Amino acid sequence: MKGKDLVSIIMLSQDNGRYVTESVRSVIAQTYQNWELIFMDDSSKDDTISQMMDLMKDKRIHVSKNIESKGSASSMNSALRDARGKYIAFLNVGDLWEPTKLEKQVAFMKENGYAFTYTKYKYINMDSKDRGDMMGGLKVVTHKDLVKCCWMGYLTVMYDAQKLGGFRVRNIERHNDYALWMEVSEKADCYLLEECLASLRVNHSLYSLIPMFNKVRWRYEVFHTVEDLSPVKSVWLTVRNMIGGFMKKVKYVERATNGCR
Repeated sequence: MKGKDLVSIIMLSQDNGRYVTESVRSVIAQTYQNWELIFMDDSSKDDTISQMMDLMKDKRIHVSKNIESKGSASSMNSALRDARGKYIAFLNVGDLWEPTKLEKQVAFMKENGYAFTYTKYKYINMDSKDRGDMMGGLKVVTHKDLVKCCWMGYLTVMYDAQKLGGFRVRNIERHNDYALWMEVSEKADCYLLEECLASLRVNHSLYSLIPMFNKVRWRYEVFHTVEDLSPVKSVWLTVRNMIGGFMKKVKYVERATNGCR
């Protein structure tokens, strides 16, 4: 489907057969119908692709598969190149959207002239059961705010590609999405739609410190490789960022009250 307000949804996958149908169906159930789903599979060995073949009866769903694993950055860049929409949105396999997510977020952006937005999101467990808590955030996130803490959940972000142009993800081991938000935030502030419109699947405590070493290393790589900062400054920003992430969970986690899954 084409149109000036087409939303291109990026979904990356690797061996996610357990949850892929549930996640894609939460896209199909959207009240906002003018979307395309760009599904990039990075050499799955399970039944992910066979499930997607059934779901591709909906012609808005486009599936590509890497024969050999190329990593999330390469998959993301391929999806971004293929995206035709005015708006770009993101959803991980395993996570879910409320049926009105796209409708409300597109309206929020159009009514206010915003080019970069995110929403609140709720936590569910591995069996799709409600954990009862929800993550909020700053009403306006500037680039400076984003350096201190990654405020946006991947599954909630939408940006206007016509206003901001195209972006490419840097090839780092993890946190490619955070690196992308950093680049987008150099062109536009990110505004919070204060509704819970998505559900993030987690299998651990929100305050888990494991594996802390990997989290520190991945954050350092964002600052040193993507932001091209010195090792000393990258270490300092990594420490400040980890503290900011912890404080976000302390200050902005709240009880879910508005009907998220």
